[in-house]
Amino acid sequence: MPKKNDVPASFETALSELENIVTCLESGDLPLEEALNEFERGVQLARQGQIKLQQAEQRVQILLSDSEDAKTTPFTPDAE
Repeated sequence: MPKKNDVPASFETALSELENIVTCLESGDLPLEEALNEFERGVQLARQGQIKLQQAEQRVQILLSDSEDAKTTPFTPDAE
């Protein structure tokens, strides 16, 4: 079982985990401290997901670049 602070293997996994956290928080059944921990984890997952989406958008922009004389360079994502 992965630790709470581990980065999920994929965007889809992170999104699924975030959805589970939201459902759990919306239920209102968690004690305050546990709810705060889950909320913190959700914020981490949301930020990681946003970074992955920005990286994907960069890749798409590079691939769809109209400029024929544009210099192409391999895409290297920031350290995750």
